[in-house]
Amino acid sequence: MSALLPVILCGGSGTRLWPLSRRLFPKQFMDFDGSTLFGESLRRVLALPEAGECLVLCNEEQRFLAAAEVQRLGASARILLEPAVRNTAPAVTLAALAAREGGEDPVLLVLPSDHRIDPQSAFVEAVAAARDCAEEGHLVCFGVTPDRPETGYGYIQCGRSAHTGFSIGRFVEKPPLEQAERMLEQGNCFWNSGMFVFKSSRWLEEVERYAPEIAVACGAAWQKRRRSPDFTRVDEAAFLASPSDSIDYAVMEHTQDAVVVPLVAQWNDLGSWEAFYAISPKDAYGNALHGDVVAHEARSCYLHAEHRLVAALGVEDLTVVESADAVLVAHRSRHQDVKALLEHLKNRGRAECDLHRRVHRPWGSYETLALDEGHGRFQVKRIEVRPGAALSLQYHHHRAEHWVVVRGAAKVTVGDREVLLSENESIYIPVGERHRLENTGVIPLVMVEVQSGSYLGEDDIVRLEDTYGRLAP
Repeated sequence: MSALLPVILCGGSGTRLWPLSRRLFPKQFMDFDGSTLFGESLRRVLALPEAGECLVLCNEEQRFLAAAEVQRLGASARILLEPAVRNTAPAVTLAALAAREGGEDPVLLVLPSDHRIDPQSAFVEAVAAARDCAEEGHLVCFGVTPDRPETGYGYIQCGRSAHTGFSIGRFVEKPPLEQAERMLEQGNCFWNSGMFVFKSSRWLEEVERYAPEIAVACGAAWQKRRRSPDFTRVDEAAFLASPSDSIDYAVMEHTQDAVVVPLVAQWNDLGSWEAFYAISPKDAYGNALHGDVVAHEARSCYLHAEHRLVAALGVEDLTVVESADAVLVAHRSRHQDVKALLEHLKNRGRAECDLHRRVHRPWGSYETLALDEGHGRFQVKRIEVRPGAALSLQYHHHRAEHWVVVRGAAKVTVGDREVLLSENESIYIPVGERHRLENTGVIPLVMVEVQSGSYLGEDDIVRLEDTYGRLAP
């Protein structure tokens, strides 16, 4: 039997979960009750009977988030970086090419990074059945029996029995409510889970047959790949020539060897706030409450507070999600339209589409506490640096900085000097002076940084040395 290689796709942006999910910190890396969805996906594949190394695909901007989670869980994983978003078919083609390196031909278990599946035993059984089908040359998708006419999921109408699954009659992408209701009445359909199993060679054969432009572009990008100790990068120019297409549209709707294997489990792709409402415990009035929330005479609402009190009075069927810098208020029936709202915000140039107030970096994070909105002459940040981590050696053309240590110990390079700072000690960094901040202690280093100058943008950073490979080419 061929080896099993789990492939986790974690390059999505989770737009329908705004304002908690942002382009640079999407839902798969968000902390939900002490764990992340990406972390849950890693644990799920680590618990498979033949678990070994897995392959993680993500983009440049999320690579350190993925690497930190892999390290935290003690998983064995290769991380392959996509230069741009090109949907799932090009991503899986890169994964298949990586899997064939060395002449091997493993069975790929392709998983999104944002699902919840319970129990694990049902997942293990479905994977075993799908793997048997894949060994016979089939391309397998997992189907979940629907319990409601959901318009946010794709559907699979199945045909005759085939090996340990069913042949596929057709795929239906996010049908209107009336069509979803009819399919449920017919009883021969599944939700398309977006999880797949096939041999790497079979995928490459079928993508060459049905999506040759994707095959050519990904092949060229893979040929020019570059490796670092932590990541593999494919050629950007070659990859950008690939069409953007999903696994379903590019191959699964055309191949003659597609089958669907039932996944008999509680499954949720957590792709919208309505999905979170569905899995959340409810109060006596049908409200799902998360965080510091008070609901009075409110019914059937999803109320989520992250940083402050959210109070709801006399409302019904609302979704309210509060973050540090934005609040979403929507009717629960409009959960699929959050993506359109986000597009409207993007067109207005709102930074809240991309970034949280707290921004994650490979060395830790920073959070803007105050900004001179009128004139842009000063900014105050809270900086947290992981033990043993260091910022790049850098300088700024337009701003000076004043650092105050509030917790931990720091080693600061300023020009040719090295200074050790403890709690309540500070240092001044003049404009144009090269500098670096390091955490020499065993606890997180917390600093308050006061910036002042004519321009305070993040692009006014000239890196001279960097542990994380972020120097300009």
